[in-house]
Amino acid sequence: MPMKKKRRAAVPLKTLILDKPVIAVTGSAGKTTTKEMIYTILNLRMPTYKSMYNKNFLGNTRAHTKRIRDEHKAAVLEYGIYRSGHLRQHCKIIQPSMGVITNIGTAHIGNFGGDARQLALAKTELIRHMKPTGTIFLNGDCPYSRTFVQQPYLGSFTGKVVTFGKEQEADYKAGRTKIEGNGFRFECSLRGEKESFFVPIPGEHNLYNALAAIAVAHTMGIPVEDIRRGLSQFRGQRKRLMSYRLANNIQVLDDTYSSNPDAAKAAIDVLSEVGHTTKIAVLASMLEMGKYDVKGHEDVGKYLSQKNVDYLYTLGRSARNIARAAIRSGFPADRVRHCLSKAGLHRRLAKQLKPNTAFLVKGSNRLKMGETVQFLCRVSAKRSTGNG
Repeated sequence: MPMKKKRRAAVPLKTLILDKPVIAVTGSAGKTTTKEMIYTILNLRMPTYKSMYNKNFLGNTRAHTKRIRDEHKAAVLEYGIYRSGHLRQHCKIIQPSMGVITNIGTAHIGNFGGDARQLALAKTELIRHMKPTGTIFLNGDCPYSRTFVQQPYLGSFTGKVVTFGKEQEADYKAGRTKIEGNGFRFECSLRGEKESFFVPIPGEHNLYNALAAIAVAHTMGIPVEDIRRGLSQFRGQRKRLMSYRLANNIQVLDDTYSSNPDAAKAAIDVLSEVGHTTKIAVLASMLEMGKYDVKGHEDVGKYLSQKNVDYLYTLGRSARNIARAAIRSGFPADRVRHCLSKAGLHRRLAKQLKPNTAFLVKGSNRLKMGETVQFLCRVSAKRSTGNG
């Protein structure tokens, strides 16, 4: 018999420790937006490397080790997590000197047995495996994050803890917030001085992303004027509450990249604040919910029933629980439709495509709800030219 070749033992990668600020961003929601905001500000002052789009797998982090150059004076990276141990592995590849945990929510909660505490514990791997004398930025309004400043979450971390938020006391605390055009303006106290900032994207949930970016940039010594300018120049990411304004005052909010209960509620808030006569929520199933599947979808339905929304369309087996819970919570049953297919959904939505109407389209990425956004835009264009 031929002898079997012995497999070579895997050679562990040496951790890359850079002599420049490396900011790692993780959290249940807002990772990509926060990363992009930080980059937009920093890049005004120094050549900055960033992870592209929402690519945050371990393989992407390995690729960064070959792409970060000497001319880059800082790097801002997105670290994703689907299982316990992933953040530790990210830090073993490139050790960050600064870390941001945007929040602890319900994204991928099914991979943690539906237990938010286990998900939160996995997020704290960033603190324990980043540079021990670095700086960690935490959302002071997140109940889980407030506990991260205690042992055993800190591990050997002896660095600086910086907080941001709106409701609780924080190092960077937002004051008055005002919707302005297709964005919002807010005040933030920096070293005792109240400063005003404007972010040209909708959604008050983006306030926390902006606060995290302000905290990072200000801690790094970036002048307030540059922080203000960077945020004002920020542009939203595709499929993340991207607004399409069509003929006859029709608006489509494309939030189809991913979905979880917290993100769905934030998107519903944006829809309810749109200044149109008719507001229609189109919500598909949320995936990777595990044991939290039924409750998570029901929570969204209950939440929507209390908001300024006129019609609800749902698609997907799990999304049926959104519709049922909305009706049980008082939403008019004759304004709810659960659709068994995307084709059926599109037929119904075509009848609702009338002047002065806003649509929110949201669902997990694998469900390809972007097709519904394209359908609405296409039909609207045909009708505006008299071809439909």
